[in-house]
Amino acid sequence: MDPYDSDSSLDEDFTETSVLLGYAAEEVIEDTISHLGGWPSWIDDKTPPPGDYANCKVCNQPMLLLLELHGDLPDDFPTNERRLYFFGCPRKPCNRKPGSIRAYRATRKVSLDGTPQQAPKRDEPKTEKKAEPRAPQKTKQDLGASLFGATSLTGSVSSNSNPFSSNPGSTPADNSNPFASPKPTTPAAPPKESTNALAESFADKVRLSSPGQEPSAVTGTPSKPTPESAGSQTPWPAQPAFPAPYTKFFLDAEYETLSRPSTPTVPENVTMEPMDEGGGTGDLKDTFESELDKAFMKFSTRLTHNPEQVLRYEFRGAPLLYSYADQVGKRLHPEATTAGHVTTTGAGGSMPPCEYCGARRVFEMQMVPHAISMLEEGREGVGLGKDDSGMEWGTIILGVCGKDCAPEAEGQTGWREEWAGVQWEELR
Repeated sequence: MDPYDSDSSLDEDFTETSVLLGYAAEEVIEDTISHLGGWPSWIDDKTPPPGDYANCKVCNQPMLLLLELHGDLPDDFPTNERRLYFFGCPRKPCNRKPGSIRAYRATRKVSLDGTPQQAPKRDEPKTEKKAEPRAPQKTKQDLGASLFGATSLTGSVSSNSNPFSSNPGSTPADNSNPFASPKPTTPAAPPKESTNALAESFADKVRLSSPGQEPSAVTGTPSKPTPESAGSQTPWPAQPAFPAPYTKFFLDAEYETLSRPSTPTVPENVTMEPMDEGGGTGDLKDTFESELDKAFMKFSTRLTHNPEQVLRYEFRGAPLLYSYADQVGKRLHPEATTAGHVTTTGAGGSMPPCEYCGARRVFEMQMVPHAISMLEEGREGVGLGKDDSGMEWGTIILGVCGKDCAPEAEGQTGWREEWAGVQWEELR
């Protein structure tokens, strides 16, 4: 069997993996929140992120939204509404510098039934009412299918039709997409979410099953105060303070399928020298791979199977690395055992722990290079002029708190800066 992390085999020529791929789509199918570019929206308009979250850490100027993702995970965090963001600085002097790309997670607490619980009045006797236990899901549902409403070609995944699908004749399935939100009544205004949205659209109707165990907390005291506990915050800047936004695209999604690889061939203009010291011919495949960056070969080959992907999603999965040699690659690159097999140090590798609660971070998603061409479509001469030089990253990896730390009060939104592992494009 080919060395892919696959869940099922489609036929003798294709393999399906557990990774969900996101694609840029101009049309709104069902999810009006998840998108590339454009302007961000918030879970609660009354609780925008702190104003300093808008700024590049290099130049201290407002950044642009790269990605917003509706990230509810009811099976893992049934009382949390989640949203994920990538922001990036478009200014040339900030390229390739730490802090020019930042990642955020917004989490709002809701009750299991989706409505805020009312405290009893003081002049009324308190009555304790035990919540009815939820029946366990009998059939384990695939994580990716539940998140984006993607369908499996093998039938081993949820049979719901894909609400993001752009294929002719496809019909969105009701309530099949936990990222989906009700369509806005007015196209120009983003939908307003109510406190019972989680129960109506996600927790009650789609039970996600995530791989792995709940990450344990690391030893140590969190050193970073949470925004909601830090007192008054600088307000989020008004839109005129930002450069012109990137082109907005909504997200379509489906599972990653891989065709079985063929034996690599050597280009006609490349001459190979034998590797073995004895003067033998050596193994052509090993020689070819040794002459190139193995990480980049694996990265580019994997993306070639589905070249229009802009996003790779697998909560508590493993990222696809652009390089093993940079700081991010050294953190997350799997270590080879003496037997020649590859093992990992955990789904999140050695990502830094959560600065707010101390829990171990885990991988959730990454952006890949095709997103750049989509975001910058039609941006010639727009925004920052000569300083608007274009993005130069190979991939952006998001590591999130494995416990999804958030305020305990129902209805309160908490903002957390998460780990953005940026692997910059290498000049080849």
